[in-house]
Amino acid sequence: MSIIRSRTAQAAVVAATAGALVLTGCSDGGGSAKDKSKSKKDAAAQSVAVKLGTAADSKGPAAEVPGAKTGGTMKVYNATDFSHLDPGQIYVSDAGMLGKLLFRGLTTNKEDAKGNQTVVGDIATDSGQTTDGGKTWKYTLKDGIKDENGHVIDSADVRHSVERLYDPFITDGPSYLQQWLSGSGTTYRKAYAGPFKGKHLPDSVLETPDKKTVIFKFKTAQPDLPQALAMVGYSVVPKETDTKEKYDKKPVAVGPYKIGEYKPGKGMKLVRNENWDPKTDAMRHAYVDGFDIEYNHNDDDQTKTLLADRGDAKDAVMFTGQVSTSQLQKVVGNAAAMKRTIQGYAPYVWQMNFNLDRIKDKKIRDAITLAMPATAVYKADGGAYGGEVANSLMSPTTPGYDEKLDPFNRAKNPNGDIEAAKKLIEEAGAKGKKITYAHGSEQMRQEQAVLIEDALRKIGLNPQKKQVDSATFYEQVGKIKNKYDIYMTGWGQDWASGATVFPPLFDGTQIQDGSSNYSHLNDEHVNKEIVRIQKITDPKKAATAWHELNEYIMTEINPAAPIYYTKVFQIAGSNVGGLRYSTTTSYTDVTQVYLKK
Repeated sequence: MSIIRSRTAQAAVVAATAGALVLTGCSDGGGSAKDKSKSKKDAAAQSVAVKLGTAADSKGPAAEVPGAKTGGTMKVYNATDFSHLDPGQIYVSDAGMLGKLLFRGLTTNKEDAKGNQTVVGDIATDSGQTTDGGKTWKYTLKDGIKDENGHVIDSADVRHSVERLYDPFITDGPSYLQQWLSGSGTTYRKAYAGPFKGKHLPDSVLETPDKKTVIFKFKTAQPDLPQALAMVGYSVVPKETDTKEKYDKKPVAVGPYKIGEYKPGKGMKLVRNENWDPKTDAMRHAYVDGFDIEYNHNDDDQTKTLLADRGDAKDAVMFTGQVSTSQLQKVVGNAAAMKRTIQGYAPYVWQMNFNLDRIKDKKIRDAITLAMPATAVYKADGGAYGGEVANSLMSPTTPGYDEKLDPFNRAKNPNGDIEAAKKLIEEAGAKGKKITYAHGSEQMRQEQAVLIEDALRKIGLNPQKKQVDSATFYEQVGKIKNKYDIYMTGWGQDWASGATVFPPLFDGTQIQDGSSNYSHLNDEHVNKEIVRIQKITDPKKAATAWHELNEYIMTEINPAAPIYYTKVFQIAGSNVGGLRYSTTTSYTDVTQVYLKK
C-alpha cells in the first residue's frame, strides 16, 4: 500500500535530549492504564485474501450506518498539505484518504463491520470478468456515472485514465497496471509515450469496443487486477477536462465530494458533488455536507484539541494523525475519551533504507541495522499504541510473515546491540565515517532522528542529520541522485500479498526518479525471483516464496533495516458518529462518518 507520509506538523524544534526522549517513550503505553493496543494476532487477521464481489455486491446504495444523520461540516485536522491531487500521482496515505471522497475507479474495496474486504465494481458493474484465468479482463460501466461537470463517464474516459499514466509527467503513482500491460520495470515507458499526442494503446492491450465496455489484455495472467484497480491511483480522470500537470492542483471529482476551496499550505474545503448518485455507489456514504480540512496541526496539537472537545473540535476527525506520545496517558486513562478512539494494526513497516550507491560495504549496513534503537524509535511514534519492533521487512499483515525470521536478533536486542555493531564498524575500518541521515521535518521524525543519531555515534560513526520538508520527503529521497546515505520510509502492502511489497521496493528494473526502490537495490537474483514468484498462482506457494525472498534480501544484501511495525490510534470529536478503523486506508473510514447533531 501507500507510503505513510507525515503524522505531525512541520518545523517543530526538538528541545529534548535523546535520553529524555527515551524516558518519554518508555512512560507511555504502560503506567496506570492497561495496555489495550492491537497485537500481531490482530494483524494476522488482515493477511487473508480479499474476496472478489459479484454484480449484486456492486450495487448501490451502500448499507446504511445505524443511526446516521445527514448535514453539517466535518472538521479535519491534518499535518501538512497533500503532495498530489492528481489521482495518477497519489501513492501516499493522506492523499489516498482524500481520494476516497473525491474519485472513483473501475473497482473499489467495500468493508463490513469486522473489516473484511470485498472488491466490488465502483463505476463498473462488478469486480471484473475473466474467462481465461486472468489474461483477459472485461469491465462494463454502470449507467449514469457523472463527474462534477455533469459529464457521463464512458469507456473513452477510462482508456484515457490508463493511457495518461504512461506520460512522463506521471511519476509518483502505482505502476502495476502499466507494467502488466506493457512490460516490467520501467520498460513500459518505452512502449508508449502517453495519449497527449493523439496515439492510443493498441487494442491488443486495451480495447474499448463501445462506450460501456473496457477490456484489458495481458500476456500473462493477472488475477490481482481487480485489487489493483481499487487503488486511488487508478481512479478515472475525465478525458475532456484533463489539464495534464495542472490537474494536480484542480482535479475533477467523480466521487461524492468536490473541491470547493483550496488554499495550498493552509487548507481545503470539500463540498457536495451534486452529480454523485448514491444509488450507483456500493461503498461510500456522504452524510455530511462537506469537509473543512486544516493543515499545520501536528499530532500533539490534534490530540490536545480533540481531547479537549470544545467548539469545532467536537465535529472533527484526524486523517493520518495519531494520538501523540505526550498525550497518550491522558487519552488511555480517560474512559469517555477512549470511546471516541479507533485502533488498528496498520500494514506499514518502517525501515531504514541504505543508499546502496553510497554505502557499499555490507558490514557497515549490518552494523547500522544492529545499532538501531527500535524500541525507542517506535515509542516516539505513539508507544505501544503506535507500533512494535519489526523483525523483518515483511509486515504481520502480509501472507508469508514469519516471526521466527529475525536475522538481527530484534527479539533479544529490541533497542539495539551497540557492542556487536561497534565490532563490525571496526572490522570495516569505518570508524569516524560520515553518515548523512535524511529525516522528515515533523516533530516526531526530529525526535526519532535524535535517537538514531545517538546510536550511530555510539558505534563510532559520524552521523549528520539533514532535515527534509515532510511535504516533499518521499519525492526528495525518491530521487536516484539524492545526496543522503540513509533515510527511513514506511511501506505497506497494497493488498494482502507480498507481490505488493517486494516488487515496488526491491525490483532493480523499476529504478527511476519517483520509484519506491529507495535503496536502489538491483540484484540479479532478486530481480529474477520477483519475476518467477509473480507467476505463481497458488496464494500459499506464493506467500512461502515471498518469505524466502525476504530472508535472502535481509541476510545476503541488507538494503534496508527493519525498525518498527505500525499501529493506528486516533481520536475524534464527541459529535462524530460512524467512527471505525478502515483496513483499506489504515485510518478512520471517512466514507462512513456523520455528525450526530
